[in-house]
Amino acid sequence: MTSPIQRLSAKRTSYTTDKNIKRIVLESPNTTKKQVTSKPVRTPENPQHWLLVVAHSDAGLLDDHAHQTIAAAAILADELFEKNKAAVAVLIMGGLHEDLSKLGADEVIVMPELDFQKFQPDTELAVLHQAIAQYQPQHIFIPDNAMGDGDLGRRLSVKTQKTIAAKVVELTKHHIAHYEQGGSKIVFTNLPEIILLAPNTVETSLPFIGKAATKNLVGNVQENQKSSYKDLGLDAIEAGQTALEEADCVVSAGNGVADITTIVTLASLLDASIGASRVAVDDGKFKREQQVGATGKTVSASTYFAIGISGAVQHLQGIKDCRHVIAINKDASAPIVKRADLSIIGDAEDIMQCLIQAIKQAKEAHL
Repeated sequence: MTSPIQRLSAKRTSYTTDKNIKRIVLESPNTTKKQVTSKPVRTPENPQHWLLVVAHSDAGLLDDHAHQTIAAAAILADELFEKNKAAVAVLIMGGLHEDLSKLGADEVIVMPELDFQKFQPDTELAVLHQAIAQYQPQHIFIPDNAMGDGDLGRRLSVKTQKTIAAKVVELTKHHIAHYEQGGSKIVFTNLPEIILLAPNTVETSLPFIGKAATKNLVGNVQENQKSSYKDLGLDAIEAGQTALEEADCVVSAGNGVADITTIVTLASLLDASIGASRVAVDDGKFKREQQVGATGKTVSASTYFAIGISGAVQHLQGIKDCRHVIAINKDASAPIVKRADLSIIGDAEDIMQCLIQAIKQAKEAHL
């Protein structure tokens, strides 16, 4: 006897979102198979023109600002030139552990030895000159940030006398717009050779993808002269002394955290700064300067642990710029769970103790 209950196919189609989250396509009762529409590959076979994007990575990942800069070049590739005639090359200074095809990159050169934490502007400039010689780009796109990209773009302009525009907030095939006089005046001009893009100027969700083929620089990079700079390294400070706004990792506690000692231990092992929700601060568990949210601090950490935090609107506003959010909460329907990239449902104290033991074991194994 046939069951009247409609069953989902065991071989359901799936796809990956822009945040690398796997989603399963649910089939309707009357559908046996549903195809997911894939995006077309925009990469031209024989490009006559090149656009070059330059960006530093951090621990093998690019931030949203760098993503936007690559997408900007990909969008303008067909706008500036005849369709299927221009391609986008991306020069990554540092390692790379992500796929840039979804951002429209056609070729990618990775230079892991050029970590942004090392001050080596002459070497970086020499590598950039080599990439320019290889691709002969019509325009060079660089995120205007404090990681060294904006500084590199300005150095390039001085060395080569290429035209440049900084803090670009509007970009079309006809013109760019940027602020002057402390932001009180906006200026429009023709597209320069070097475009230093301001953050949040471009949408990264594109209707196409690129091949993102891995390439190498042709020839050996030769510096024209001995470097005038000496890298003295970075002075390490304790995470607790780092301002929340500048912290790379934040462990934040809410009203669901009963034992403050546990979260202090976890933060210490992770070399993280400690934050808190408004409720936890109002209860006197944490200092006011540790409060995260619209009425507290806005953080932009690479990793943000929200432990025992329900996720009020004000708190979510304070973590909107965080790259990865990990939520630990008893309530699977809490707003923070919807915002999180990874959610662990369970008792906060039990999960933190498990994390502490796992981190200790991992550190002992690498000694």
